[in-house]
Amino acid sequence: MKKKIITCVLGLITGIVSALLGAGGGMIAVPSLKKAGLSAKEAHANAVAVILPIALLSAILYLINGRMEISDVLPFLPGGLIGAYLGTLILKKISPLWLVRIFGGFMVYLGVRMFL
Repeated sequence: MKKKIITCVLGLITGIVSALLGAGGGMIAVPSLKKAGLSAKEAHANAVAVILPIALLSAILYLINGRMEISDVLPFLPGGLIGAYLGTLILKKISPLWLVRIFGGFMVYLGVRMFL
């Protein structure tokens, strides 16, 4: 029971951070999924599956509330979709050690950028 409560709280935090930081909930989802027993690669893949519906709901709500315009998003979609496809191919080939290092490096870099 305690594990389910912790999982729900982490899901709530992931959703809030994703909505606030633009899918930044992966910073919470990946370590949470790893702590739940998934390998690094499984955690990264599952984090995307967790964040996708959160990001879609956030985008729809932002659009409905007039906080974004679809025309601002469209130029980023082709590159984002190609990048997502390439990322899935790279994930198959990269070692778990390098995956963790890259993820950690991005977290540090983004944390410093956000702080400054």
